This record gives sequence, structure tokens and C-alpha cells, in this order.
Amino acid sequence: MRFWLLIGATFLGFLGIGTVLPALAPHVKHDLSGSDQTVGWVIGTFSFVALGSRFFSGPLADRRGRKITFLTGLLSCALAGAAYMLPIGLASAYAGRMLQGFGEACLYTGAAAWAVEVGGVQRSSQALGYVSSGIWGGISAGPVVGGWLRTFPHAAAFQFGAAMAAFVLALVVREDFEPVRHSGRHRLMPSSLLMPGLAIGFVNVHYPVIAGFLILYLAHHGGSGPAAFSTYALVILLSRFFLGSLPDRIHAAITFYFGIAAMAIGLLILAAGPRPAFAIGAAGLLGFGFSFPWSSIASTVLRRTPPQNHGSVVGILSAFYDLFVGLGSLLAGRIADRHGYSAAFLMAALALTGAAIAARFVFTGLSRETPLSQEAIVETSV
Repeated sequence: MRFWLLIGATFLGFLGIGTVLPALAPHVKHDLSGSDQTVGWVIGTFSFVALGSRFFSGPLADRRGRKITFLTGLLSCALAGAAYMLPIGLASAYAGRMLQGFGEACLYTGAAAWAVEVGGVQRSSQALGYVSSGIWGGISAGPVVGGWLRTFPHAAAFQFGAAMAAFVLALVVREDFEPVRHSGRHRLMPSSLLMPGLAIGFVNVHYPVIAGFLILYLAHHGGSGPAAFSTYALVILLSRFFLGSLPDRIHAAITFYFGIAAMAIGLLILAAGPRPAFAIGAAGLLGFGFSFPWSSIASTVLRRTPPQNHGSVVGILSAFYDLFVGLGSLLAGRIADRHGYSAAFLMAALALTGAAIAARFVFTGLSRETPLSQEAIVETSV
């Protein structure tokens, strides 16, 4: 029961985030008289803050507990909703995005580490799959709620309410984890997490391509962009919910390479500018493949890691996600501007080669002989 309460609280937290996001750009541009460049900076502030916060949220989860990290994230998300409503112009948007970036980092790190703790490390892939389902469910349902609420202030108020409801729900969930005190100063980025992080990072290069250009690109090929993106998100949600345990039941290397192979095929089909039916099918195949690499890598690393360091592992691996999504967004925009949208999809497919190479070092016997120890984790004052 407490596992599902945790997933429910995660869903509510990300439902609030998803409700605000679609209305944020119009709010900045029209209500706050911001330029297109200002919109970009406001949106991008989230990623920069989230990236830096990963290195705080992980040690916080290990030294103070998963629950306190999760609750900290929800409280920050609630404060973000309140900040959006402040009558201080663009500063309110920047403050909201900063609080939301910090909140999302703590929320996800706490949820993932806590879910693995409750579900058991031998079922870590399934636990992470359910967490991802809660996240994608909330983000997917958010725009629907936002459309029903109609105005940005109402969406911001809903984010505040959803985060506080999740906070109250999480309060009743018992935590068994006992934090272990660490001493001394250690490396910010353990070398044992470099290859897992690169594998995860290269896999996620495709996301800004899909989020930023899929609808624009397919508008020239039958106008199936909205349906294709919805299919992509829905397949991820369903696959992670119903098939999230696959990396626990068969070798994680198989699910990882199967996943990136499916992703590559989907991206290559999309790059060809297909007809609507093929575009929707390719987007679904891409989403299906994307459902497996994260849990395959993360569960493999978590099994080699002492429980008292699981939060730091999740935080650092998530930082690679933020970094590569940010870099991928810049690169995809440059490529699309010079060579067209199709080239951006080809770039995302090529990035999967980097993921395949990095993953080889994760799944080899050499990696198993060098597990992540607590001595490798960064010392942070939290």
C-alpha cells in the first residue's frame, strides 16, 4: 500500500508541473510582455537549476532520508506555484522556474530512491518503471487540466494545491531507510558513474528533438504531429507501467540494446518524412524503445551500490539526463536551422551509437568488479 501511495504522490507532484508548463510561454510573452528570447531563458532556467540540484538532492536522500528529500521537492514545487502568482513581473516567472527546477530534482531523486527501497533492489527496474509511469502520467494529464482551468494563474494555483496534496499524502508513508553518516570529502563525479551516465545521456538526446520539432516537422508530412507525440508519450507510460520489470527478469543488457535498436528504427523512419500512419507508428516504436534504457542502466548500477548511496547514484545519473537534454536542444536547433528538421532526427539516431558504446562498459564483467562504494560519493553539507 505505501508503495502505491508513493506513486500517487509522485503523480500529483508532476501533475502540477504538467499543468503549468504549456501555459508558461504564452504567459511570459503576452501577460508579462517578454520577448521570444526571454521565453527561452525562462524555460531554460529550469534545466540549469535542476542540473545543479541533482548534486544536492542525491546526498540529501542518503544523509537525511528519501522521505525528507521527496517532501522537500514537493514543498519547493508548491512554492513555485505560489511564486508564479506574485505580482512582480518577469521575476515571478524566473523565481517559479528556479523553485520548480530544484523541486523536480528533489522530487524525482527522493521518489526513485524511496521506491527502490520499498520495492527491493532486486525489483529496482520495476520500481523505477512505476515511478516513471507516475511522472509521465502526471505530465501527460497536466495539459488537459491546464486547458480546463483556462488561465495561467489558475494553473499556478492548481500546481500549489496538487503539490501540497501530494505532501500530505507522502507524510503518512512510512520510511524504513536509516541514513548513514559520512565523513571526509570525496569526488563530485565518481568515475564508476561516467559510463552509465554517458549511456543515459546519449539516449536522451532525442527528447528535445521530439519535444521541439516533431509537430513542426510532421506539419509538412500530413499534419500528424500532435497524434504522433501523444502516441509517443502514451506508449512510454504504458510500457513502463506494464513492462517495467523486464530488466529485472532478463539480462538488463538485452533490454537496453533492444530499446535503443527500437529507438533508432523509429527515429530513422521519422527522419524519412513518412506518411501520417507510419509517422504515428514510428513515434510509438520510439516511445516503446525509450521505455527500457534508463531502467536497464539504473537498476544495474543500483544493484552494485550500497543502499546508503542509492540517492546519490540517482541524482548523478539524472544530472546526465539534464546535461544531454540541454546540449541536445542547442545542437538540434542549430542542425535544424542549417540542414532541416530531418537532419535533427538523424543526429538523435546517431547519438544512440554513443549510448551503445558507453553501455558496453556498464554491462561488462570489468564494471562488476568496480562497484560504486560510499567512498566514491561526494561529501555535501546537507
